[in-house]
Amino acid sequence: MVSRRLLRIKTLQICYAYLKSSEQSINQAEKELFFSIQKFYDLYHYLILLVLDISDFAEAKIELSKLKRLPSEEDLNPNTKFINNRLIKLLKENEDLKKYLNDQKLNWVNYPELIKNLYNIMRESEIYLNYMSSDARSFNEDKKFISDIFLKIIINHEPLYQNLEEQSIFWNDDTEFVIGMIMKSIKSFKASSDETEKLMTLFTNEEDRDFVKRLFRKAIINHKEYQELVAKFITNWDVERVAFMDIVVMSLAVAEMVEFSEIPIKVSLDEYIEIAKFYSTQKSNVFINGILDKIIDHLKKEGKIKKIGRGLISESK
Repeated sequence: MVSRRLLRIKTLQICYAYLKSSEQSINQAEKELFFSIQKFYDLYHYLILLVLDISDFAEAKIELSKLKRLPSEEDLNPNTKFINNRLIKLLKENEDLKKYLNDQKLNWVNYPELIKNLYNIMRESEIYLNYMSSDARSFNEDKKFISDIFLKIIINHEPLYQNLEEQSIFWNDDTEFVIGMIMKSIKSFKASSDETEKLMTLFTNEEDRDFVKRLFRKAIINHKEYQELVAKFITNWDVERVAFMDIVVMSLAVAEMVEFSEIPIKVSLDEYIEIAKFYSTQKSNVFINGILDKIIDHLKKEGKIKKIGRGLISESK
């Protein structure tokens, strides 16, 4: 399932774009938000397919080598450990994966050079050489090798990022999050798994979908109020000189703390401070932390932040 942090990031991106634009309606922006989340889920399946296509490319090369006029001993008796990797075979047979790829018409057929280049980089890597030369034949070894391809090769292949950015503007920052999701999926596969093994769902439940919708709408509707609140607690600094992304991050944080009584204040605060490290200026996280601390105290005194159930856990403010 898509993590809450990613849902917050997607909401932040669409909020920022909406508040910077004078042309979109809230309904249009909300549709774009859910579309961007769906595109993330597309990429999850698309990158799983990428490693399967690398395997298919390797198999095609083996078959082609056998057709040489004077094939070598290695050509005739190749090492097939990679193409017979059991996790690869399970993924190729996986019903959920095949259906999703077919329904969304996702394939790498137009990017053969990308597949070829990744295969060549993989073949020259230490992880590949060690895997292929090992006598071990365990399912766990097969899983670890595929994980290593994602974590040490695919994630570091800059042309892949360029390719994905050209294919969809919604994939600009998603690759590392998607690979993290793929790692969780790989862990769930066992030697006893079959073609019915479930891949991760888009949302854990309707609660996550509701979280995104409410967070986005409340942050947008109350943005002016939240901006005035931020201005109230900025000392010796003109609010107009504050990075607009910082304002949006703080608006989302306040919206979440006010609207979601079941989410602990510390969870919301920590999440948006971490997000600010990547999506705003170098020192924004420290600045945002200080302002939000003051806002939290103010809102609690006014009774506007009320936590119940799990929301009371670890509350230290």
